[in-house]
Amino acid sequence: MARRIIRIIASKHCDDPVINYKDITYLGKFLTPQGQILSRRRSGFCTQCQRQLKKAIKQARHVALLPFVG
Repeated sequence: MARRIIRIIASKHCDDPVINYKDITYLGKFLTPQGQILSRRRSGFCTQCQRQLKKAIKQARHVALLPFVG
């Protein structure tokens, strides 16, 4: 069997641990044109940061700062 190569990539976000739901331009970078949240692979976040991003995007949608659909 072929061995898989596991790459450990540092998260883009771990340097700045706070994701603010009011920062619409920053959150918009991680949405598709249809309004879906990008996957961890495409966004480059670690697991913990991806959860924070998801929570911030959903909170921004709830207070009508971001649309639910693109």
